[in-house]
Amino acid sequence: MAERPPAREPARGAAHGRLPGGGPDRGVHLPRAARTARLTRAGPVETGVETARTERASRGTPERPTGLSLFMTTIGIIGAGHIGGTLARLAVAAGYEVVVSNSRGPETLVDLVAELGDSARAGTALEAATAGDVAIVTIPLRNYRDVPVEPLAGKVVIDTNNYYPQRDGQIPELDSEITTSAELLQAHLPTSKVVKAFNHITSADLGSHGTPPGTAGRRALAIAGDDAEAKQQVRGFIDTLGYDVDDAGPLAEGWRIQPNTPGYGPRLDTAGLASALAGATRVSTPA
Repeated sequence: MAERPPAREPARGAAHGRLPGGGPDRGVHLPRAARTARLTRAGPVETGVETARTERASRGTPERPTGLSLFMTTIGIIGAGHIGGTLARLAVAAGYEVVVSNSRGPETLVDLVAELGDSARAGTALEAATAGDVAIVTIPLRNYRDVPVEPLAGKVVIDTNNYYPQRDGQIPELDSEITTSAELLQAHLPTSKVVKAFNHITSADLGSHGTPPGTAGRRALAIAGDDAEAKQQVRGFIDTLGYDVDDAGPLAEGWRIQPNTPGYGPRLDTAGLASALAGATRVSTPA
């Protein structure tokens, strides 16, 4: 999930302040020798990335993305906590380039970049937004207005956020359910194509539940968005990471997979997730 997965994983809220406003800082990209030294000390199993690559090779999965995902060669990740870091690992293992950022600056991401290897570098939020063919926003919802707007114009933006009042403070339009968290981000990014995804799975599950296409009982993840082409592109991306997809509809229907709904948390296949989405109910009826 985005910033605070369900009960068995603690919140990341304290790890995030305001996003950097952007600037000329150069991304941290370690020399190959430094990466090699780190991988040698840690071992390939500990890094997770090498393990994923080995598993993909053993089942004949292409190292580079295929299909619609070819349009997305670089993923800009704004937020490098539990979900952001896991998505970076999965994306690199699937053959994508990634640019990761957080609120504390690129220099704090040296270890993550070293683990990810040559396909990754760290930068500011502005640099991640600029470099990414597609961006992933995975920060506390309270900071959504700090997401760079101009470099994301016209791009697909994947929103993993959830609303947690105890962390984000009270947001009246969400408390009254007249809108959704993804619609808030879409309003902030008026020319971007926001797609809700990855907000109802823990980082531990996200990093371990992926399976090849066609696997019986393959776990499904929900998406919601207003742009059909953008949703198809995100569907392809999710498939390369090891998951089926069930479409919840437009962004306005994203509430069906928010906290305290049947689909939030449990491992479900496509049929099970579709049933959970259909069975979701709102606490109040929007005016």
